[in-house]
Amino acid sequence: MTETAPRPTLEAVAARAGVSRATVSRVVNGGDGVRPPLVERVLRAVDELGYVPNQAARSLVTRRHDAVAVVIAEPETRVFADPFFALQLRGISKELTAHDNQLVLLLTEGRDDHARVGRYLAGGHVDGALVFSLHLDDPLPGLIRRAGVPTVFGGRPGWSDDDERAAVYVDSDNRGGARDAVRHLVGLGRTRVAHITGPLDQTSAADRLAGYRDVMADTDPGLVAEGDFTPAGGERAMRALLDRCPGLDAVFAANDLTASGALRVLRERGLRVPDDVAVIGFDDMLPLAEQTDPPLTTVRQPIEEMGRLMARLLLGSPRDGAAPADDSEPPTGVVLPTTLVRRASA
Repeated sequence: MTETAPRPTLEAVAARAGVSRATVSRVVNGGDGVRPPLVERVLRAVDELGYVPNQAARSLVTRRHDAVAVVIAEPETRVFADPFFALQLRGISKELTAHDNQLVLLLTEGRDDHARVGRYLAGGHVDGALVFSLHLDDPLPGLIRRAGVPTVFGGRPGWSDDDERAAVYVDSDNRGGARDAVRHLVGLGRTRVAHITGPLDQTSAADRLAGYRDVMADTDPGLVAEGDFTPAGGERAMRALLDRCPGLDAVFAANDLTASGALRVLRERGLRVPDDVAVIGFDDMLPLAEQTDPPLTTVRQPIEEMGRLMARLLLGSPRDGAAPADDSEPPTGVVLPTTLVRRASA
């Protein structure tokens, strides 16, 4: 067995720097009121001794944990199969890392998990929560409000108007992006434009359906089929659409995974894309959108940037009831623009 060297203490750092223990504590905990020459001496001593602050003790002093919960209201089988979540988590992780914060990932498989997440957030383990992929009947918003932690939501909330106005969230222009996609298909001369939705208990899917209907107001209701943001859901919906509307000549899919499933079914049925049926997706998830056959025309939303912005808003929110530094109210809803990316499918 090997003996480990004793862990450097605040007292050791204070002795090396020639200052009081209280001065060292203020410096390592980010406090004010220490003259720059003393700060430099303390930091040099910290580096020389390899001192690492005791996070538990530091939390007692600062009431900060430097940890943020990321709550995804989906089962792990969905989260780890959908590159959307990886992109958003990458953006969140980059921003948290830049501010020396840890990411704590919480997933929900069912109602028991909702209660577990609520208890965890209420237990004071994290400084705030980033929550996305909510469904309309999800109990998480109520549990989070009761936990009393600062929260930023990914996606426009869909609950009651008063609560929605009070929520801080980041979203993309789902409705406007859908309008751009469908207008592009109409501009190509397509007259039988179908839509495969996402799960309509999520506001992103409902907004994309609304955008489709903004352009195709008088279309046959049979040209709309509900999907679930997965390739398998896209396959099922595409088969149903072709069975009841064999003359359709274009499809706007609610996301790129759905579009990939639709493309497989069109190929199985001997239909050429875009000659017989043009296809547009939503997300522009790379490399998926470039590797479909043919490469997918899609609506790009800045997924990674949305994650970074969620984290940035949370880290800038007031803690422990304190007012913002500039006495301004934090923004509630931030909606980022989308862009139509043209490739070979439409």
